[in-house]
Amino acid sequence: MQDLPNLILIGPMGAGKSTIGRLLAAELSRDFHDSDHEIQSRCGADIPWIFDVEGEAGFRDREAQMIDELTRLQGVVIATGGGAVLRKANRCLLSERGTVIYLFTTVEQQLRRTAKDRNRPLLQHPDREAVLREMFALRDPLYRATADIVVRTDRRGPRSVVNDIVRRVTRLVDPLQCKA
Repeated sequence: MQDLPNLILIGPMGAGKSTIGRLLAAELSRDFHDSDHEIQSRCGADIPWIFDVEGEAGFRDREAQMIDELTRLQGVVIATGGGAVLRKANRCLLSERGTVIYLFTTVEQQLRRTAKDRNRPLLQHPDREAVLREMFALRDPLYRATADIVVRTDRRGPRSVVNDIVRRVTRLVDPLQCKA
C-alpha cells in the first residue's frame, strides 16, 4: 500500500475524520496528521481561543498554511478541519497533492456526535441545527467538487468505513483489481 498517494479526509465536523484518519493510517502503516491538532500544538492554544483572539479569518489563515505544509509530506493520512474547503487555494492543494476522501454524514448525525462538544466555536449558538444546516448547504457542494471518493459514515462503525476506504483507494491505484 505504499504506492498510494497521500490520503486526505475532508467533511463536516462530526463526520469522524480524526477517528477514521487514525485507524486508516494504522491500517496502512502511515503517519497521521490532523490539521486542527497541528494548529493547536503549534499555537499552544485551542481552536476556540484562536477564534476569540484572531477571529475566523485568522484561524483560516493558519489553516491554509498548515494544509500547505501537511500536503507537502509524502505517504501520509491527513484529516482537515471542516471549513478547510472554504478557500479555493486549499481545495486546489488538496486535489493536487493527494486522494481526497469526503466523509459524508447527515446533519442529524452531526448533532448527535457533537452534542457534548464545547470545543467547536462555530456551534456556540442557541440553534446548533440551523448552523449545521447552513454550513451543510454551503460546504457539501465544495466537499463533493474536491473529493475523489465520497464515503457515507452514518450508522457505520469506524472500522467498516476504514475497510471501505482501503478497498476503494486500492482500486484507484490498481483499476484492474478484482471487484469484491
